[in-house]
Amino acid sequence: MNVQIDISQYRNLALEAHDDGVWVVTLNRPTKRNALNADTVEELVEFFSKAPRAGVRAVVLAGAGDHFCAGLDLVEHHDEDRSPAEFMHLCLRWHEAFNKMEYGGVPIIAALQGAVVGGGLELASSAHVRVMNDSTYFALPEGQRGLFTGGGATIRVSDLVGKSRMIDMMLMGRVYQGQEAADVGLAQYVVEGSVYDKALELARRAAENLPLSNFAICSAVSHMQNMSAMDAAYAESVVAGVVNTQPDARSRLAAFADKSAARVRKNAP
Repeated sequence: MNVQIDISQYRNLALEAHDDGVWVVTLNRPTKRNALNADTVEELVEFFSKAPRAGVRAVVLAGAGDHFCAGLDLVEHHDEDRSPAEFMHLCLRWHEAFNKMEYGGVPIIAALQGAVVGGGLELASSAHVRVMNDSTYFALPEGQRGLFTGGGATIRVSDLVGKSRMIDMMLMGRVYQGQEAADVGLAQYVVEGSVYDKALELARRAAENLPLSNFAICSAVSHMQNMSAMDAAYAESVVAGVVNTQPDARSRLAAFADKSAARVRKNAP
């Protein structure tokens, strides 16, 4: 890889690189409940544009303080008094950031605590795996604010919970939390205590996979969902042809063949 990530250039994100290729990306505006201003979105675009080419093997996405992300920075939005065209272009930058996350091919594990609200839920839904605890709550309060989603909720949140539930959240201000939130698809893991510890454990597990396999899992699956069934079947076959014959997999396949590799077992973690 020939791309370098200069940690010193980031002001709204705190970045930490681990030796195993796991990076921790922390939204670092705790006094604003990590609300997303325009500068933070630009830093997300910058980091996730470089991550696949900089040897990043997995990412933990977290929020500083008690909350993950309270969504769009409404104070900045009010003060900027943007024109329709200006806000449209801001939304397009949100989509740029979140698309680079979902389609970039690097596993992203979101450590969700406190508020995961509005644009914060759109951000979380761009991650591949989400971890929550009993402090975590999810909401789309756009209807009460006189707003409409602009960062992909109609795509990703509706994919997680279904169209009717998403509309209900926006119309009624419904808040999901606890096991109910996991049951409707907002998180895959519910833990007691630290969501960060669990997210880091999962990121380290993902980082042990071959990068090309992770790239296919975290990019190709999303692309295939946008295709017709026939096109997806063709694309899946092509991707499998590339990934399943990669030279780096030979030792892992050999370990399976000689029975030295761990087998999938019932009740495995």
